Amino acid sequence: MSVGMILLTAAAILVFFGVAQRVLDKLRLTDRTALLLIALMFFGTLIPNVVLGSVAISIGGAVIPAGICVYLLVHAGTNRERLRAVIGSFVSAGIIYAFSALMPDEPEAIIIDPLYLYGLIGGVTAYLLGRSRRSAFICGIFGVLLADAAVAVVNRMKGIEQALVLGGAGVFDAVVISGLTGVILSELIGEIIERFVRGHESPAGSRVHNPIRRKER
Repeated sequence: MSVGMILLTAAAILVFFGVAQRVLDKLRLTDRTALLLIALMFFGTLIPNVVLGSVAISIGGAVIPAGICVYLLVHAGTNRERLRAVIGSFVSAGIIYAFSALMPDEPEAIIIDPLYLYGLIGGVTAYLLGRSRRSAFICGIFGVLLADAAVAVVNRMKGIEQALVLGGAGVFDAVVISGLTGVILSELIGEIIERFVRGHESPAGSRVHNPIRRKER
């Protein structure tokens, strides 16, 4: 079982026991819908890819995640949030692509798997650019997919004949890591900031009516 599948399984368990209810509310998803989407992503990776010419598209690694992002874009609170998510997706893709270009050719020289690293970089970038749970998830997912597509396009321009499997193999793991990292960071840091603000708010002064004390006087 890949890292992406393990993370999806863990996410499904959290959703089932209601631990992720707050995050789902922000994403405007119900428990049943979230579990269904997780199942579609999980088992979608086992379905043969959709082949369009020299491009193969993974159902669970690209189609379902992209569909979720489109749903979140449509149900975003404001046009400003939608624009931020779209721009953030391209910026995230650019940063991930830049890191991939700087990576050494020998994978053994890197402590962590490059695709996992791209997922983490995408998730952190998505949080910084997205600012909300929805935008962070969108930036994280689209950032990895767009970066994967960019690598294939550049390789073609260089004359390297390499089939593009969008969302397949290790890219699926990077997609899941990036999306979940963006959401988790948004939730944790957002909760810390909210508690910090509440802790520094001075309670409004109020005079409590106490009839017993009045009688004693």
